[in-house]
Amino acid sequence: MRHFYLVVVFTVGALLCHTAHAQTLSNELTEIATQYNLAGMSVAVVKEGQPVFIHHYGLADISRNIPITDTTQYRIASVSKMVTAIGFMQLYEQGLFGLDDNISNILGYTVKNPYYPTTPITPRMLLAHTSSFRDGAAYDNFLTPTYNQTPPPPIYQLLTDTGAYYQTALFQNRMPGAYFQYANVNYGIIGTLIEKLSGQRFDQYMRQHVLLPMGITGSFNVNDITNINNVAVLYRKTDGNWTPQADNYQGIAPLPPNLSGYLPGSNGLRFAPQGGLRISAAELARFAVMFLQNGTYNNVSILQDSTVQLMKTVQWQFNGSNGNNYYNLFNRWGLGMQQTTNTPNADIVCPDVAMWGHAGEAYGLVSDFYFADEGGIGVIFVTNGCGVGYDVPTNSAFYHIEADVFNAVCTYLPQLEVPVAVAAPNLTTPIKADFPLSLSKVPGGWLATNFSPSVCQMWVYNLLGKPVLHTQIRPMTSETILAPAGLSSGMYLVRLQAADVVKVLKMQ
Repeated sequence: MRHFYLVVVFTVGALLCHTAHAQTLSNELTEIATQYNLAGMSVAVVKEGQPVFIHHYGLADISRNIPITDTTQYRIASVSKMVTAIGFMQLYEQGLFGLDDNISNILGYTVKNPYYPTTPITPRMLLAHTSSFRDGAAYDNFLTPTYNQTPPPPIYQLLTDTGAYYQTALFQNRMPGAYFQYANVNYGIIGTLIEKLSGQRFDQYMRQHVLLPMGITGSFNVNDITNINNVAVLYRKTDGNWTPQADNYQGIAPLPPNLSGYLPGSNGLRFAPQGGLRISAAELARFAVMFLQNGTYNNVSILQDSTVQLMKTVQWQFNGSNGNNYYNLFNRWGLGMQQTTNTPNADIVCPDVAMWGHAGEAYGLVSDFYFADEGGIGVIFVTNGCGVGYDVPTNSAFYHIEADVFNAVCTYLPQLEVPVAVAAPNLTTPIKADFPLSLSKVPGGWLATNFSPSVCQMWVYNLLGKPVLHTQIRPMTSETILAPAGLSSGMYLVRLQAADVVKVLKMQ
């Protein structure tokens, strides 16, 4: 007898419940996107530690009319720093460095603030932006050869007082550890430390130890992206026209750079640990789930629970004079991420909830990743361009568009339904051949069979629970169900229900 086996969804099967509240939130987000003339947008929401909502709007590539979808990967700018910090803390767990070690001892050459030459600069300070480094002309001048020279110049040429790119202006006249100054160069150094400690190139380490274990196809190296059409073009609008600023590949993957002469540990900035991760909003939501599950994602340990708690330990808090808080955007910082303080008219994502995370901005893109243990919530927002430009309202330290998206998500968050796990059957027990509902993949869609006497309802959902198809199959028939136009390839959840008979499965 021919047997059929159920493929059961263990962790996301409950996402099959898509409510009217989610649809209303989608409508409101679309209105916001239209109001701000966004090129494109993705919003993902986590609740009680599970993804419950995702919404996309607009185009990933305007000139080629490619829509934003679940597979669209954005260069998410400084949110990348938080992911870099995760990789760095994995090496901390292995005992390869201490948070209060002198980075000179790891790098193998002396790095010191010329105004405070006897005060060590430590990994803790780099992670929390209290190292006394600052961005500016020295850092900018070093980036050009870093990205364009083969091999790139070693980073000691920037950091040491005999280096060709060294300037004392790279440092503030403040004692390391005493003052907060957000600086990209901190994470270029962290990327170099990751290479020095692991013996791997930064992009390869992060892909092997952080991204792939979480099922994330994104990467710090664009040449790892299997479908270059998934990468969103980043835009600014000038004189009424959308002007590409970055990642305008036009369907042609860039040639891999010649890195044959590159020595890991020489200059991790080459792989942009400070801002170069390309990742989808749905994949980014997995980091919220990981943090909320104490370092574990899908039963894979990414960080130890104690390390997650350490990252969420406040290292610096603004007291009015001990740092540059960027007009009340940064008031409290841990290791690799900030914590919102809900200061009135300032760093508020969801009111009355202190949230951990990171914001990003580059090349016209704005990105946000924030989560809170209270309620197990996460909010992810990414846009690849804002036609009306970015400005800050009087009631927030975030941009107008960010504040409005946060307000919409946080308003509807209590009504968004949380998945209820689908009980897993004994997979060693076959489903009998006469089970009345079946589904198989055919070119362009699915072949659905309904041998029950009742009409069969068929729902197809993406992996974050957003419905992409709802149709019916007549009793005692087999029908070919065509996939919706523009549906991207990948895994989908399907629910078949005829009367009280239900079948839930994964299909590609």
